[in-house]
Amino acid sequence: MTSPAEEHIRLDQFLQLVGIVGTGGQAKLLIQDGEVLLNGEVETRRRKKLFAGDEVEVAGETFVIESFDDNSDGIEEVEF
Repeated sequence: MTSPAEEHIRLDQFLQLVGIVGTGGQAKLLIQDGEVLLNGEVETRRRKKLFAGDEVEVAGETFVIESFDDNSDGIEEVEF
């Protein structure tokens, strides 16, 4: 079991999880093209770790990472 400070999801995985992209390759292109904001700043690292409280903006939508659940795929709730 990881501590709350260590719980995270990678940016490319997150984009797939919320349905913005269908594949890791699509996520890579979207991120590298500078089309993803993390906490208000352009993020170009696809393996950037996201933690509870981070805000991701892409394609006109904003997602806030609320919390993690060890029994799920890593995200308990995402606020749209």
